[in-house]
Amino acid sequence: MKQTFKKILTLLTVYYAYMLEYRSELILWVLSGSLPIILMGVWIKASEEGDFGLQPVDFARYFFAVFLVRQLTVVWVIYDFEKEVVEGKLSPRLLQPIDPVFHHLATHISERFARIPFVFLLIGLFFLLYPQAFWLPSISNLFLFILAAFLAFALRFLIQYTFAMFAFWTERATALENFWLLFFLFLSGLIAPLEVFPEAVRNVVMFTPFPYLIHFPASILVGLPVDLTRGFLSILGWLLIFLGANRLLWRAGLKQYSGMGA
Repeated sequence: MKQTFKKILTLLTVYYAYMLEYRSELILWVLSGSLPIILMGVWIKASEEGDFGLQPVDFARYFFAVFLVRQLTVVWVIYDFEKEVVEGKLSPRLLQPIDPVFHHLATHISERFARIPFVFLLIGLFFLLYPQAFWLPSISNLFLFILAAFLAFALRFLIQYTFAMFAFWTERATALENFWLLFFLFLSGLIAPLEVFPEAVRNVVMFTPFPYLIHFPASILVGLPVDLTRGFLSILGWLLIFLGANRLLWRAGLKQYSGMGA
């Protein structure tokens, strides 16, 4: 157990130092996730002229929460893994005594710690420009939000890592991610809160993994009504589904892998 903890700490320390070398790029990554702030202005204006069941301040808080969730759950593992497979860089990692996935996890987790200062700066700027949206979530909502955001990140990572397994058979596994992204943008709550969707559409969407990646944790933070039991059980269920698919594809992919480019 001690050796395992030491390995984890070493990986996190190394990748955190690596991330700090690219501060300028990191700022651009943070700013690239500011789409919810732009959409917030659109929906605030729309809510002033129509009836969407949410007040302008509700839209402001919701999209602020979406911005936070996006900062905590952004994933790019498929791009790194595809490059490793295509260029043969996966080969030396297969010789190491740990699963290659832990390198990618350490990269993502370390990047979160590196981007936190920039995120806090944007949070302060947001409330400075829109002070009427300021609020303090309850301790219970904050705890549940952190838990939901952590699980959302785990699910988002696992989904993308599962798609990355197709890099063993095709050089463009990222095409799957791009196709998935079309549904993710519209059904996750990133473009619009699910409350503005027709009820029939919303009921169908709730059976997919999309709303639990953005809408569910964001709604918890701002206090919108959500079914907590269904939400957390759905995330765990989808985690198990994609974990099983991931391990099957990993074993089959290793038999296919030839280290092309190594």
